[in-house]
Amino acid sequence: MTWTPFDSGSSIGTVVSEGIVVADFEHELGARITIERDGVIAPFAITCGIYGWFVHTRFFSTHDEADAECAAMQSAMDAIIQTIPLTSDPECDAKMAAVSQAISDFVDTYP
Repeated sequence: MTWTPFDSGSSIGTVVSEGIVVADFEHELGARITIERDGVIAPFAITCGIYGWFVHTRFFSTHDEADAECAAMQSAMDAIIQTIPLTSDPECDAKMAAVSQAISDFVDTYP
């Protein structure tokens, strides 16, 4: 699992849809997860997604809670990313259905 600071950390402190970015990571295979603070809905939010597949946002009361959930979500997102097939895979359609189900399960697990 390879998560690195998004855009070399230049997004930290910027204002985005759910607040001010306090942590921002990108997966080498095409995903992003961002922790934001001081939003309108909640003190902290996590916005995450796999490029071309989904975007999901969660809300938290504390930074510690958001940090812990971010780590768990990164692991779960990595597992999903590892299952995305190449379009040249002869079993691509069946594997795509499994990826869609894994994303649905992720959203259920991390509401």
